[in-house]
Amino acid sequence: MSAYADTSFLVSLYVLDTNSALAAARMRRVELPIVNTPFGELEITNAISLRHFRGELNATEAKAAYTLFQKDVEGGVIQIRPIPSAVYGHAKQIARRRTPRFGTRTLEVIHVAIALQFRAEAFYTFDARQAKLAKAEGLTII
Repeated sequence: MSAYADTSFLVSLYVLDTNSALAAARMRRVELPIVNTPFGELEITNAISLRHFRGELNATEAKAAYTLFQKDVEGGVIQIRPIPSAVYGHAKQIARRRTPRFGTRTLEVIHVAIALQFRAEAFYTFDARQAKLAKAEGLTII
């Protein structure tokens, strides 16, 4: 089953938090690679940097998290693919259909649209609102 993981899931793999144990357990069952985008790389980088800014990580811990993520990209655990231009049109359709019901934010809609464009079957997230959206769009939430 092909898989897409959003930032909430991926950051929990590289930075110790309340979801890290669950993320690690779910990774044992995932069919690799997990697909993501350069935008996702930016989100992960910023999330780690933000935790450093907030004092949740020191400089050494932040560097270690960046390094682990990059090793997984280089090792093929995470496959970075360009965002297809069709994602934005698809995201607009999803937003019109689903946001009035779920109250989803733009980034949540974009993540789901990307997963659908990549023909992912499984969607890994810890974002409850995004999970509802992904499920409504036919993705299996893990």
